Amino acid sequence: MIQTIILQKNNIICVQIFFCILLLLPVLRIDAARDEATVAGNWTFDDGSANDTSKNGINGTFVGDPKSVEGIVGKAFQFNGESDGINLPDTPLINTGGPYPDRTVAAFFKCHDISLNQKQMIFQEGGATRGLCLYVYKGEVYVGGWNRAQYNWEGAWMSESIKSNRWYHVAVVIREGADAVENDKLEMWLDGKLVGKESGGQLYAHTNNTSIGYVTQKTIYHDGVEDLSNVGYFDGILDEVLVYNSAFDKEDFIKIAQPLSIEPEGKFTTTWGYLKDK
Repeated sequence: MIQTIILQKNNIICVQIFFCILLLLPVLRIDAARDEATVAGNWTFDDGSANDTSKNGINGTFVGDPKSVEGIVGKAFQFNGESDGINLPDTPLINTGGPYPDRTVAAFFKCHDISLNQKQMIFQEGGATRGLCLYVYKGEVYVGGWNRAQYNWEGAWMSESIKSNRWYHVAVVIREGADAVENDKLEMWLDGKLVGKESGGQLYAHTNNTSIGYVTQKTIYHDGVEDLSNVGYFDGILDEVLVYNSAFDKEDFIKIAQPLSIEPEGKFTTTWGYLKDK
């Protein structure tokens, strides 16, 4: 009888432990897809420079005179929409290596005037043959990707409506891209939520320059327009730009987008200190 009671108690304890583990699983999986070993570049702008804080040394060069201002997380840069930008050097981690089957490009942005009759580039890499871009145009934020050489991916673009003078977090993801156009390989994320998926594939080396806040050397937009150089200047503020050669998942984006739920007057020094370290 005593042994039976002890056995029942042990079973109860095991069940309780099991359910406790289940409850902890979502917490333990916060960084499930964000692989720090795959970081290419991380530009936080907190020190007033365009230096890469990932230690990979992909330090940007200013074009024009972007202003260091308060951002959504620490410091950010304000671009004038006419002549300001940041040019990034060539690196096998972003554009001269590859192929890249997985890629995440993300940034916080606040556009001063979304109604401007011009494309406003947040980030772009590549050119007319292969590349990725994130930009604002006529009330929408767009992401796009293409690889018109190796396997004839003509490109795909997605968009979502936005408002002026409001912070957003946008990202484009290539997830397990192959050497072919396949369904659901290109993703758009906005404020921690999946906007949509389109067909796509992996990126190959694309030697044209990479830039933040403007088009430094060619890109392709949703309307088929191929822009050349020194165009598409962003009018607003950009913060926390990052590039990883891994595909972030929902938990990663929810965590990154958390500053959007807090009033910008706060400094987030405790909460976002951990985010910065990551």
